[in-house]
Amino acid sequence: MNYDVIFIGSGHAAWHGAQTLSRAGRKIALVEENKIAGTCTNFGCNAKILLDGPAEMTHHLHHYHGVGINDTPDIIWPELMAYKHEVIDPLSKGLEQMLSVDGIDIIAGHAKFRDSNSITVNEEIYTAETFVIATGQQPAVLPISGSEFLHNSTDFLDLPEMPKSIAFIGAGYIAMEFASIAHAAGSDVTLIEYGDHALKGFDMKYAQEVVDDMTQKGIHFSFNHSVSKVTRLENEQYQVDTVQGDKYLVDYVMDTTGRVPNIEALGLDEINVKYDHQGVLVNDHLQTSITNIYASGDVISKSIARLTPTATFESNYIASVLLGSKESISYPVVPTIAFTLPRVAQVGVTAAEANTDDDLKVHEIPYGKLMRFQTLNDVTAKIKIVVNKDKQLVGASLIGDFAPEVINALVPIINHKYTSNDIKSQIFAFPTHSGIVLPLIANYLA
Repeated sequence: MNYDVIFIGSGHAAWHGAQTLSRAGRKIALVEENKIAGTCTNFGCNAKILLDGPAEMTHHLHHYHGVGINDTPDIIWPELMAYKHEVIDPLSKGLEQMLSVDGIDIIAGHAKFRDSNSITVNEEIYTAETFVIATGQQPAVLPISGSEFLHNSTDFLDLPEMPKSIAFIGAGYIAMEFASIAHAAGSDVTLIEYGDHALKGFDMKYAQEVVDDMTQKGIHFSFNHSVSKVTRLENEQYQVDTVQGDKYLVDYVMDTTGRVPNIEALGLDEINVKYDHQGVLVNDHLQTSITNIYASGDVISKSIARLTPTATFESNYIASVLLGSKESISYPVVPTIAFTLPRVAQVGVTAAEANTDDDLKVHEIPYGKLMRFQTLNDVTAKIKIVVNKDKQLVGASLIGDFAPEVINALVPIINHKYTSNDIKSQIFAFPTHSGIVLPLIANYLA
């Protein structure tokens, strides 16, 4: 065999485990047909949060309108995009150099299985004892007339100029995050959603509060509307038609209707690796239907959240299995965040789930009203906590500008089943967001 393990893909679902195995003496290769480091680093999370930074700042400043700040500075999009390229573009090459130092080979091109122990890349054959499919997902394409005019998240994160007007098809977390950024950068934004609410998977009440806040800022929503056609007009604008008969004239159309697994042309059918519409099927050791072929990250068909930290966790888990561990994978609670303005977050059991279980209690804490949340005037910030019959925190939903920081502080409390005394025995920095919220939660666990 050429290698002990070949990872197909080079994102977080691959390179963490590849490093561990290589440092343990295994001969490792990564196959990548695009940029080393994958979607999150090059075309996703990193670029998104960088472009979100000025939007977040203007959002914070808005809290001070009338109480000390009258004007909010404009976002100069071309300068921001140039800064994005300055920061993000070198990351891929940097990771490639780091992997090379670890002795990991990089094979550029598209991999296709010949059999369970070999692949072809650019007509060359590579063999390995074990393979890990870590190809992630790609944006879905809405099957409508004019789909060739639709743009995806990768396109948005590379826009040289911010369009004067944008229509987002969908109102999931990607659409809502990008809509917040685009509006802050001066675009007239419309979201067209076939369902009756935004941010599926998050607390519905808090999701609606985000919609209300965005609407108050001037972002437009059309719920219960299905896009049927997109037409390019002579003035280079686009007309978006819905089944319900509405028409929207915009300069740019975003398809944010979801993502699909990258499994086409991998040759999975030929070697009988099982999959469904959500991705590759795996067992509790992340093995596919072929025992020496594993899958990691977003390409897996799973109910656990498809997030970068989850992919990293799975990559590290596979490395541990290949180094001798017999343990089945066991996921801790996974926090999820929508980087909208304001932010929303969720971890563990939801309030909706708790309402159907007599052993669980839901408590809402409007912590934003406490000292106007440490003088930041984030008065609408709230948290719903779910407490079990043993007085342990098992879930939480949050809304507020600093929900990401607070939810991370809750993860060990849930995973390690902290009691009220465990929390109260700690001294937290003050004044900080988690330092205020955690003692409040402790009172509900007493």
